[in-house]
Amino acid sequence: MGAMIRDPMGTIHITDIEAAINYWRERKPSPDGVTLAPELRALAEVYALMVFYHEDEAAERGFPAAAYEAWKAWYDTTPDTPCIAICSTSQGDAMCKGCGRTFDEVQHWPSMSPGEKRTTWRRIMLEGDAWRFNRYRERAREGSGAA
Repeated sequence: MGAMIRDPMGTIHITDIEAAINYWRERKPSPDGVTLAPELRALAEVYALMVFYHEDEAAERGFPAAAYEAWKAWYDTTPDTPCIAICSTSQGDAMCKGCGRTFDEVQHWPSMSPGEKRTTWRRIMLEGDAWRFNRYRERAREGSGAA
């Protein structure tokens, strides 16, 4: 099997924007029930446009700067890598049985953008068949932090 070509552009899924909005709502609640913190306003504008245009993903590149900074602050609170330190790609598998990433994703993880990483996280969570979701669930909870 040939080498996989990585998509150089990450995307931000609408559910991540919702999570970031909720993150900021907890940290900077509205003082009057109407006024939004700048981070919330920036994310809400992107969210509203995505809903209006029936889009579920937005390109990471070209994302409005204030909204990206607010999203990135939430992103930085999430686990960086799905690795559970049982990497079957080192044994020749094209897809890691432990975390669900492809060989290419494992190899390029340190250089991937936050949007690319979240796209990968979303895929493996939707598939849900990697060992991190069943056989070795406790390792995922421990957050091994391996790359």
